[in-house]
Amino acid sequence: MLKSLKLQSILTKLLDLFKTDKTENKDFKEDFIETNPTDPETEEAKKEIKKTILSTTLFVLVLIILRVYVVSPFIVSGKSMYPTFDSWHYILIDKISYRLSEPKRGDVIVFHYPRNPKRYFIKRIIGLPGEKVEIKNSHVKIYNKENPDGIILNEPYIPSSENTGATEVTVVLGDNEYFVMGDNRDASADSRMWGPLDRDKIVGKAFIRLFPFSKIELFPGSSKYEFSN
Repeated sequence: MLKSLKLQSILTKLLDLFKTDKTENKDFKEDFIETNPTDPETEEAKKEIKKTILSTTLFVLVLIILRVYVVSPFIVSGKSMYPTFDSWHYILIDKISYRLSEPKRGDVIVFHYPRNPKRYFIKRIIGLPGEKVEIKNSHVKIYNKENPDGIILNEPYIPSSENTGATEVTVVLGDNEYFVMGDNRDASADSRMWGPLDRDKIVGKAFIRLFPFSKIELFPGSSKYEFSN
């Protein structure tokens, strides 16, 4: 009996030791967890990085949308629109207006060159769809429903020493065709040479000139006409 009690006592003590070890091990784990809490500054830094990435992404998306659908930058090269535009003039083209309204006479437009669509030209709209354009004796004459007998176009953007060029042309425009010419008539390849411009070739109209700084202007080169018989 005594031996049995002693053995039971020994076993009990051993169990107590195991229990104590288990508890101490648990406490140790808890202490270990508490000594490595989440750093608030690290979490805040992560949030700021996420915000920056999101803002940058949205900014880039807005720029892409503006570039594709609203405006496009162009640098003028050549003298065909001189003196209204000259080489190295930096302009932005409004691409959305012609989705809402039709091009008007006098608008300065950028379009895909019909004979090579990869190239862009800048010219002025002279004749509108359905009109007859006659160039003769250094004058441009427009025939339409309002003026069946024709009316001469007065062009204030052409220097008095210039004229419409030596070429004599008569063109009747279709429903979606425009007659375009450069302001510098003697140095411009335009509808006098390669014919009417289709509506779907037009990219947009000159919206703002940003360079040279001395000539910053909204709707540069736009003109309102006076007609004479």
